[in-house]
Amino acid sequence: MPKSTEVVEPLGGIDAERLALVAATTPNLILFLDEAGTIEWANPSFEQHTGHLLADIRGKHPRDVLYGPDTDPDTIARINRHLYLGDTFAEDILHYTRSGTPYWVHSYCVPIGREQGVAPGYVVIQNNISDRKHSERGLRIAASVFDRSHEAIIISDHNNRILDVNPAFSRITGYSREEILGLNPAILSSGRHSKEYYQSMWRSIEKTDHWRGEIWNRRKNGEEFIELLSISRVHLDEPGQYYHVAAFSDITALKNHARELDRAANYDDLTGLPNRQLVEERLRSACSHAERHGRRLSVCCLDLDGFKMVNNRLGQDAGDQVLRTLAERLAHTLRSGDTVARVGGDEFILLLQSDDTNAVYHRILSVIGEPIAVGDDQVTLTASLGVTRYPEDLADAEGLIRHADQAMYSAKEKGRNQFHFFDPDLDQHRQKRRQQLMELTRALENQEFELFFQPQVRMSDYSLAGFEALIRWNRPESGLVSPGEFLPYVENSHLEVPLGQWVLKEAIHQLNTWQQAGEDLTVSINITARHLLDRSFSDYLESYLHSHPELDPARVTLEVLESTALEDTKQANHVLTRCRSLGLQVALDDFGTGFSSLSYLRTLPIDLIKIDQSFVRNMMDSPSDKAIVESVIFLAQRFEHPVLAEGVETAEQARTLARMGCNQIQGYGIAPPIPAAEVLGWANRWRTRKQQGLDQDRLAQGDGI
Repeated sequence: MPKSTEVVEPLGGIDAERLALVAATTPNLILFLDEAGTIEWANPSFEQHTGHLLADIRGKHPRDVLYGPDTDPDTIARINRHLYLGDTFAEDILHYTRSGTPYWVHSYCVPIGREQGVAPGYVVIQNNISDRKHSERGLRIAASVFDRSHEAIIISDHNNRILDVNPAFSRITGYSREEILGLNPAILSSGRHSKEYYQSMWRSIEKTDHWRGEIWNRRKNGEEFIELLSISRVHLDEPGQYYHVAAFSDITALKNHARELDRAANYDDLTGLPNRQLVEERLRSACSHAERHGRRLSVCCLDLDGFKMVNNRLGQDAGDQVLRTLAERLAHTLRSGDTVARVGGDEFILLLQSDDTNAVYHRILSVIGEPIAVGDDQVTLTASLGVTRYPEDLADAEGLIRHADQAMYSAKEKGRNQFHFFDPDLDQHRQKRRQQLMELTRALENQEFELFFQPQVRMSDYSLAGFEALIRWNRPESGLVSPGEFLPYVENSHLEVPLGQWVLKEAIHQLNTWQQAGEDLTVSINITARHLLDRSFSDYLESYLHSHPELDPARVTLEVLESTALEDTKQANHVLTRCRSLGLQVALDDFGTGFSSLSYLRTLPIDLIKIDQSFVRNMMDSPSDKAIVESVIFLAQRFEHPVLAEGVETAEQARTLARMGCNQIQGYGIAPPIPAAEVLGWANRWRTRKQQGLDQDRLAQGDGI
């Protein structure tokens, strides 16, 4: 408190100490400044609120203590001017605490001096008005949002009378603010919604103070529009006092665009029918419904037969007209709840949610078969229909459609204008085959295959004639796998030629290895019809033989399965003739099991005939099998071809074959197929035993190796 040499009389009888007590206890922030405007004294409220202690700020100017980065420069200039002139003034100004926290004060400054009997200076009294300033700012922001919002806003009282609307409301509805004040928002009602709809809306507001949803309303000009509406009930501090604030946006264009996108995404442009995406969605729902209620469901794939000819003959416009006509017919043929979708050029999917009979499928094909007028022409088409049934077929939506598609192709193969049912058991077999082929492809890449070799012996002196190469799969998980377990999967697959090339290459390589070891052996290699007729077969074989110039090609025999009934005998003749020109031998394997045996003897360049083991195995007990063996040997002799009998297991069979004139034999009576690494050892032992006088009697006693 500034001191004065003059005696100051107490105000109204109150002494100075009591006045000082007021200054010390008031919640207002009080500063005493000297004539130069520097701080002389601050009350405890100032110290507590700002964090500045009097001892630290005495003698400092307020601007050095209280001002901060956002303190308004214009306000500072006005204060400085008032201080300079010695005027009383009041200003709102932003100050900062010692820690840097901003706060607003209303600052009232009064100059004091000799009139008051004190030294010249100033008394500054400040009130913290931060809450008021924040409220004012919030109101300004709210007012700006209200005026500038793109959403329409309505404020109504507890009786739902409109108190205010913003400019966006007028822009969307066409009603001016003056026209709408005091009215009920129901003036916008389109009449589309029921009384119960609005009752449900108000129940939600009563219960939760909020409702949000889509609603149809009407503009001033009568045009309907759809809005996304949100209503909130705002309660005031006074009991029973509340207001409604409704905000909405016009989503008519958005809804129209969404419908356009939905149509583009889910419907076929040409026919207006559902497309694949939508029918798959419906199929998933239909499967769930059928499962819950124990119903059946039919999925049909329909493809027009020969539709391409319509486009070629009459043009695409005519073809489009035909498709639209057929789409209408199919849609009218199906019952309520069924679906017909166009999923391709002339392909449709039908979803039938019922226990359908064959009569339904006949009716569908009959509808397709009705003539269609196209200009001056008439078009008559047929269709192939594939059907799969759920839950017999437990595939997912995509799988059901795929299975119906497979059945449709089967219908086409049956002769078209027919329907065919998908067989889940057959599909499981196909899946197993695909899985097996994947494993076999991996096995070929990982070199898991190896060749075993079964000896072939001449009947005249039991000398070793050669070996037949037989493939085995050395599967890491289970060991050796016999060819009967995996070759049926390879047949007519993409793997048939690559695996055949591997066998050919490996057998010739092994033969070359034996030759380098001083053994003049021969090897027979089985060649499938598809491999033989592959256009790269001859070139591949010739190239590989050229890479082994030291090898005599005559020691290689290609065994062609007669039972495969080669589709192109002329091409087979050409390939085999070229192979023989390279020096290779040709054997006709499994002779007698096909349908063209005699024809092959006449047309194919053959060096050896092999009698199928199925006849040899039973010839001692079956007169007919024995007659077949005799006939084959007789035919071979007439055509001057040597004969080799497979499947010889007993000495009795060997003696009988020798009497018939058979030239060579192979089978377990001689030896089972043996690994390549054991071939040379076996051959040496066989020659040793032959030199010791091996004959048929000793073979009968089990001396075969």
